[in-house]
Amino acid sequence: MNSSPDEIDFDYATTIADRANGFMAQHRVPPTPDNFSVWFYYTMGGSLTLKKTIDILIANKRKFDSVVNRDLYVTYIKPQHDLSAVEEFPEQMRGVIASAQDFLATAISDNRSQMESLGEVRSECQTTTDPRPIIEKLLKELSNATSRSSALEANFLSTTKDLDEIKDSLKLAEQHSNTDPLTGLANRRSLEAFLRDAQITSMEAGTPLSILMIDIDHFKKFNDSYGHQVGDQVLRLVAKVLQESVRDCDLAARYGGEELIAVLPGATLDAAAEVAERIRRRIGEARLTRRTTGEEISSVTVSIGVAQFRMAESAEGMIERCDRALYQAKRSGRNRTIREASIDEEIAA
Repeated sequence: MNSSPDEIDFDYATTIADRANGFMAQHRVPPTPDNFSVWFYYTMGGSLTLKKTIDILIANKRKFDSVVNRDLYVTYIKPQHDLSAVEEFPEQMRGVIASAQDFLATAISDNRSQMESLGEVRSECQTTTDPRPIIEKLLKELSNATSRSSALEANFLSTTKDLDEIKDSLKLAEQHSNTDPLTGLANRRSLEAFLRDAQITSMEAGTPLSILMIDIDHFKKFNDSYGHQVGDQVLRLVAKVLQESVRDCDLAARYGGEELIAVLPGATLDAAAEVAERIRRRIGEARLTRRTTGEEISSVTVSIGVAQFRMAESAEGMIERCDRALYQAKRSGRNRTIREASIDEEIAA
């Protein structure tokens, strides 16, 4: 049953609420309003994606901690009920709809007039023996119908063009909302959505999933020595190399500041480390010149951390382990790749 919570009756809602409370108690989910709304919607079957996500988490014995509970609420419940996020209907779309309404009203009115005229001609056919006036009226109505048809076709083509422009504008706006303006990579919002889907696929199919995180070494030095424009140039260089080094099925994103990240579905830790090393070498071999003066800028190096997804862990947990590997790379002298396994081995030793 995929009805809205507002559309169900009291008895059914009571039954669903009891079952939701039972699920929450079974999985030790704190009975907060936000958590209850998630499990109520899950129990009711209001979202197949939410049900699939929770079922996978349960199958993998994932603990429903505060991070998981918050992610479930923000991802599946809040966007549907947060009215403050609803934007005003675009003025351009309203104009197209008004034009289409006028277009249809005119077509209906013209069609009615034509039918009335043809009715009059039919009546005259029964009372006159001279066919010439009737033929003239029929020709006139045919000419009028042709003109109306041409006008309607032109109006239709114009409306179609307006709709195509709106569609292109919406596509561009969506692209901008998911893209970091400086680097052209995916932004944090797009990253979180992609990573969430990649984790679900990994758990469902039993396939590996890895990430790599890049930090530009001594990035502050570029800003201090050459200015922020050169700093931006360095960041764009690293972003370009990253984007060119990953597959179409991967996602390259700006995580924040001078940190970039790549999500590699289907990649093991070893495979991700190989990609990271190719990226690190390519960036180290690149040469930059200051655009305003032609002055050569000191070489750019990066430190990279790599981690592989552990079944049913949170995105935050995987990123945190990757970040620790990155920190170890910087602490070990920078310009190197460190895998999370290396840190585990150090701890075990």
